[in-house]
Amino acid sequence: MHYFTPKRCETTNKIMYHDRQTAWQAAEQSRIERGVELWVYRCEYCGTWHLTHRDPALNQATGHFKRSQKPYSRKKGFKPRHR
Repeated sequence: MHYFTPKRCETTNKIMYHDRQTAWQAAEQSRIERGVELWVYRCEYCGTWHLTHRDPALNQATGHFKRSQKPYSRKKGFKPRHR
């Protein structure tokens, strides 16, 4: 039996959809089968369409997904040096 292996983006490792309509169909199928709400966005690295769990409307409101630029350490009692 032959199984379809989707093409993946080299940078994000997410499934690549050639057009927005196909990505929306996959998101809708996921919602029906698994009850998971997904959104569609265009990848800035490969130019194809991907699915995400994060609402793009929230992304635009905050500006980006990335953490703030504060120093971060999991060590208890970590205090960054002031320069």
